[in-house]
Amino acid sequence: MRLLTEQQLKAFEKSLVLEEKSKATIEKYMRDVRAFYAFVSGQEVEKRQILAYKQHILAQQYAARTVNSMLCSVNRLLRFLGWNDCVVKGLRIQRQVYQSEQKELTKTEFQRLLQAAARKPRLQMLLKTMGWTGIRVSELQYFTVERVRTGRISISCKGKIRTILLPKVLRRNLLKYCEKRNIDTGIIFRTRSGKPLDRSNIWAAMKKLCAAANVSKEKVFPHNIRKLFARTFYFMAKDIARLADILGHNSIETTRIYIMTTEKENQKFLDEMDRLLFPSGG
Repeated sequence: MRLLTEQQLKAFEKSLVLEEKSKATIEKYMRDVRAFYAFVSGQEVEKRQILAYKQHILAQQYAARTVNSMLCSVNRLLRFLGWNDCVVKGLRIQRQVYQSEQKELTKTEFQRLLQAAARKPRLQMLLKTMGWTGIRVSELQYFTVERVRTGRISISCKGKIRTILLPKVLRRNLLKYCEKRNIDTGIIFRTRSGKPLDRSNIWAAMKKLCAAANVSKEKVFPHNIRKLFARTFYFMAKDIARLADILGHNSIETTRIYIMTTEKENQKFLDEMDRLLFPSGG
């Protein structure tokens, strides 16, 4: 009889640590498997229960990618336990061609967020740093006074080390910010106790800007700023391989998702092409 226990979850978490998964990744896996743990609630784990859980999360109306991500976590746990016969398939997702306009954060909206954060210097500087570099929110901890002074930030993430070069304007702004707040050494974006800022606090602080900035809350979250950086960089450089390196992506296919344009933008581009090909109107 196969029962899922707290000890097994702890062993699974330890295995993720030994694999050198990032803190955010481990938290995500554990959040997903604990949700599954609560669902089975002491019952014997069989394939039919995993299928029932799949239907359960589908009924919660999560996005298809979210459902697949949650199932991926559960499948990983099942494989770790050797219960391979319980592994289930994810949802088949048709490749998305256009980015939803309702979710895309524009440059104008980002500027409004910066203005709304004028009286919150730490949050405003944090937004500028993410917008100028395209870093993940978990990578803010690598921004130390010492590294900013060199203009180079070395980031270790997902088993890779990459170097981010800071724009001169951002470097000056960061150092000026540190000087005003008497931050002489160590992590720049930190709590009063010196620990890196928590992602949930950053998320909540950003959401509070939405009303003043007149930006939909659906658009305001750290990863959307990373996507805005990606689209802006690609518009200037037209080099997806270099962008993938900067973002720390293993696959260019991942980077393609970041630079996806809206249907409206594509329609505008096609209309301009039409005028070039048929200047007299066809």
